[in-house]
Formats: sequence, structure tokens, C-alpha cells
Amino acid sequence: MKVLLVEDDASVGQFIVDELTAGGHQCVHRSDGELGLQEARSAEYDVLVVDRMLPNLDGLTLIKTLRNTGNQTPVLILSALGEVDDRVKGLHSGADDYLIKPFSMAELEARLQVLLRRAAVPASDTITFLEVEDLHMDLLKQTVQRQGVELVLQPREYKLLEYLMRHPGQVVTRAMLLEHVWGYHFDPQTNVIDVHVSRLRQKIDKDFEPPLLVTVRGAGYRLGNPAPTR
Repeated sequence: MKVLLVEDDASVGQFIVDELTAGGHQCVHRSDGELGLQEARSAEYDVLVVDRMLPNLDGLTLIKTLRNTGNQTPVLILSALGEVDDRVKGLHSGADDYLIKPFSMAELEARLQVLLRRAAVPASDTITFLEVEDLHMDLLKQTVQRQGVELVLQPREYKLLEYLMRHPGQVVTRAMLLEHVWGYHFDPQTNVIDVHVSRLRQKIDKDFEPPLLVTVRGAGYRLGNPAPTR
């Protein structure tokens, strides 16, 4: 595993580098946001570990900049800012996971392995195209169209829609979305899912008929007609 660590605390940074290296991984350390952004753009990494409070360029801006330029490398935020709002802002920036300081190195490495496995799994052995009624997703080009109109989605909206399109007509619970789209194995008790579903619905349903993304009260969400029962 090749890791880029962007952390301004020298002792924390050295500790992580030493532990990952001892575990057989390669870890490159940069101590400020600008240098971290330059490094992320100049070389390929399997996963990024980014502190939020960095000199020259804060971690959230670093992540947003990468995402806006199409860089989809998995990102774990490592931060002492642990309030719910802080975690939500981190996820909204485009991060895939959020770990609060102080942390266990075993947990950090486990989370990185999960992100790496998730990124390594191909969309499908054979499927490169998803279709739910008149909504189409090209997994290779990462484009989405409805009724021939191309829709512009943010990275998290794309991941959310892809997961829903892989379960057409099925009720997808909040727990399923938290685990498979956000990488959470617990409910952070935020409205992060509702916010993203609302934004996604505005893009895929606002100017089209019939509506495809349905809220199933008390259960979750469904994309497309209900799955047939036997």
C-alpha cells in the first residue's frame, strides 16, 4: 500500500510513517497543505491520509481541489476536530472516512485497508453500464444521463447513485448507504444522507417525469419501480 500522509505535527507524522513502514507499506510524508497537494498531483497513491488543520492550505480545501480535478484517490481525514459537524464537513469535502485524534494505529491501518479494498474492487467483472428506466450510467466514462440529458454529479452523489442503481427497485436502508457509500459502520446521527439524497433528487428528478428516487418512510430509499414479488 502506497500512502501519502499530509500531517503538520512532526511527531505524529513520524510515528505514522514508522508504523506503516514497519508494516510493509510505503509512506510519503508532507507537512503542509500546499506540498501535500503538489505531491498528490505529481504521483499516484493508493490512499491519502490528510489532517484538517494544515499550514498554507487546509485539509478540506486540499481534498476539494483534488476532487474538482477528477482525482478519486481514497482519502481518510485524520483530525482532532471530532464534533459531528466537523465530521460532516469532512465528508462533504469529498473524504471517504474520518478518524479522530487520538487514534489507534491498528484502527488507522484497518481503515486504510478497507478503503484500499473498496477502491480495488472493480465496478463489476463485466458490467460497464447501469440502467434504471430512462436513467443511464456509464461506469467507464463515469457519466450519467437521463432521457439523453447529461447530469453533472459531485463524486459523492455519483457514488450514491451508483449504489442505488445497483439495487434497482429495492429499498436501500440508511445503514446500507452509510456502510457502502460513506464507509461508516455506525450511524453518526447526522442528516448527511438526507442532504445528499435531496441534492441527487434535484438533479435526476427535477426536470423529468416520472420521479425515480423515492423516500420509503421509515425504511430508506428506492430508485425505480418496486422489485416484483413472487
